[in-house]
Amino acid sequence: MSSPARPVDSPTPSPADGGVPDTAHRLLEAAAEAFADRGFHATTTRDIASRAGLSPAGVYVHFSSKEELLYQVSREGHEVARDLLVGAAAGAGTPTDALRAIMGTFARWHAEHFRVARIVQYEFANLTPEHRDAVLALRKEIDGVVRQVVTDGVASGEFSVEDVPDTTLALMSMAVDVARWYDPEIRRTPAAIGAAYADLGLRLVRAG
Repeated sequence: MSSPARPVDSPTPSPADGGVPDTAHRLLEAAAEAFADRGFHATTTRDIASRAGLSPAGVYVHFSSKEELLYQVSREGHEVARDLLVGAAAGAGTPTDALRAIMGTFARWHAEHFRVARIVQYEFANLTPEHRDAVLALRKEIDGVVRQVVTDGVASGEFSVEDVPDTTLALMSMAVDVARWYDPEIRRTPAAIGAAYADLGLRLVRAG
């Protein structure tokens, strides 16, 4: 289900990762900035091309539409988040350690990449049905990673949870919401937020 986790500070694959060509990568980053600043509907392909240092026609060499750029930003954001959570869970010895790592990683990522995370969450309705389905499949994978950890914790007696799906939803919603309120000007660092949410996540499942 997963590929090797990319660094926390890399929301989209770099050319060195073998992910996308350099120009396409520049366009994806420019699109993310433009969507975050102006919103999807107010952003034009000219805006995106200008930020990437290209002519408007240069966008269509790599992407068929503005919506495809939105989809690629959203897809890459979800894939990075998924791979980070898979890595966090795999490196833990117990469900308690796994949930702490997952919540800390997920909350921190949403603070460090709040602009991309907001696009992923708030511009979802602007995707085509086919692209929405693809993103929803990735969300189910993310949910599955967390749900398995919660299930394992219940089985081991570390967690006391009556409804695993609802608890999983609550845990994920907590971390995702960081992108809504986070601002670089606040005094709390992404690392501190991650640590706090790791503790909150364990309180929710009443670990220990």
